[in-house]
Amino acid sequence: MIKVAPSILSADYLNLQHDIERVEKGGADMLHIDVMDGTFVPNISYGPGFVKAIRPITKLTLDCHLMVEHPEHLLPSFIDAGADIIGVQVEATQHIHRALQIIKNGGVKAEVVINPGTPVMMIEPVLSMVDQVLVMTVNPGFGGQKFLPSTVDKIAQLNQIKKDRGYNFDIEVDGGVNFKTVVDCYKAGATVAVAGSYVYLANDPADRIKTLKEATK
Repeated sequence: MIKVAPSILSADYLNLQHDIERVEKGGADMLHIDVMDGTFVPNISYGPGFVKAIRPITKLTLDCHLMVEHPEHLLPSFIDAGADIIGVQVEATQHIHRALQIIKNGGVKAEVVINPGTPVMMIEPVLSMVDQVLVMTVNPGFGGQKFLPSTVDKIAQLNQIKKDRGYNFDIEVDGGVNFKTVVDCYKAGATVAVAGSYVYLANDPADRIKTLKEATK
């Protein structure tokens, strides 16, 4: 059964605590927080102050995905804010080992992220040091996009490397996740599914979380 991480990007910002509580009570495993800088991706979203503000109101794992150019200088602030997992894009830094080591030295789980057009070979050198790999199944920066089927092969490739080398990282997918696409991802080896509009734009987010879990039993 897949773990579900609702993306707060699709929540109602005027009723944020309510929306966080709804998915927590509804069986979510994590809360996915998309951090965007307006440079690596066109949009701008949250900073470490946002993470610090919501940390006291939920026991959910805070899974922070930094879509930020040269993220190294921001990592200590997100660690101090209470993030449980911090993901950095391999395309956004020339020092991916250093970025991941900063995260791990801060006592936080480290995640490397790859875009749909980035080959798995780009992250192979750091797979031994990560706790989670995020495979973007849409191009990053916007919610509500359609799932890219070609990314399923990438999930399977990562899962094979994981088995062959005895690694223990989670494989997370993000983008266009619904009750159909999650099955293909799960069969390929995904263990965590980020779901934004599919969960938060539904009348009953808890039912959507349950549907994703039931589809991957």
